[in-house]
Amino acid sequence: MASYSQNDLYGAGVPIEAIASSANKTFTFTNTEESSAYFTMETVKNENGFYDNSRPANALGAYNTFNNIDNATLITSSYMASVTIPLAGGSFKFSPTSNIAVGSSMLRATGGVTLVIS
Repeated sequence: MASYSQNDLYGAGVPIEAIASSANKTFTFTNTEESSAYFTMETVKNENGFYDNSRPANALGAYNTFNNIDNATLITSSYMASVTIPLAGGSFKFSPTSNIAVGSSMLRATGGVTLVIS
């Protein structure tokens, strides 16, 4: 289980923990701000600032079991996933298509969002 504070998630964000493709990890958010906030998981870009064939498609996978998060706000590509976090926070489950290596994606959020991955 990993916990990320709002300071961890702010700005450039924090490197992701390893997640196995067989895992169905729960991403649980709290939001202490007085408005909705946003969470993004983004694959680290290459040295030129782009995604290329050498970058892992870390955002591909199954997103399910949304609790207090509107799954209609989920936007994904092969390399990035973003979702709106409501005032009360919420959770969803994610199983990546392939193993995610430590530090191969960054986790970021706006506002007062904290995250626990379990």
